[in-house]
Amino acid sequence: MQYLGSLFFTAFFFLWTFFYSIFFVIACSMLPFPRRFALVRVWSRVLLAVLRWTCRLDYRIEGLENVPAGNHIALWKHSSSWETVAMSLVFPRQVWVLKRELTWIPFVGWGIQQVHAIAIDRKSGHSAVSQVVAQGKDRLAEGDWIIIFPEGTRMPFGQTRRYGVSGALLAAETGKLLVPVAHNAGSFWPRRGLRKKPGTIRLVIGKPIVATGRDPREVNQEIQSWVEATVAELSAHPGER
Repeated sequence: MQYLGSLFFTAFFFLWTFFYSIFFVIACSMLPFPRRFALVRVWSRVLLAVLRWTCRLDYRIEGLENVPAGNHIALWKHSSSWETVAMSLVFPRQVWVLKRELTWIPFVGWGIQQVHAIAIDRKSGHSAVSQVVAQGKDRLAEGDWIIIFPEGTRMPFGQTRRYGVSGALLAAETGKLLVPVAHNAGSFWPRRGLRKKPGTIRLVIGKPIVATGRDPREVNQEIQSWVEATVAELSAHPGER
């Protein structure tokens, strides 16, 4: 039954995203940017509700008291597709740093462009970092949070890679805080594979970190150490903290 539920959810995920994107693109032509994000949250809420119904997979957020007032930069662990759905419900109005190939998908990509996402070429190295910093400053000035996956791609659960420096540089140059986010979604909704495991995903928001006046590499190391240690703890004790 779990496999059938996972199969149903996967089909619903793609169909809902495609048809909702058509509606979203049309609606955005009549809405100012601040109101468009509310529609993104509708997309997320529906998917997470169907995920809970079909796969018995729920989630719990811990550490909301660590979200600072104002708008800042959140660095998320990336091990699943779950966080790409849930992130709009965790932080206030936000823009995402993502690979530019996503903007090439008909309707879906057009919808992504309507919410001012920062689309980068991950192969361009320093140019991509400069693009995140330049566009990120504009988005922060508009009052948006910036959401970054510093690993740059989904990693198998329990694995990591060197964190990209763009978030730390952006925070250092703007005086904004960095908020680390860890979770164990990858153990329930793997990077590859159809089947979703039943249970409760735990997402933990860490305490904000100051980057101003510090070496970005040192900041990254602090964040990565906390995120990976928290993921390991969630894996060892999924039901408690």
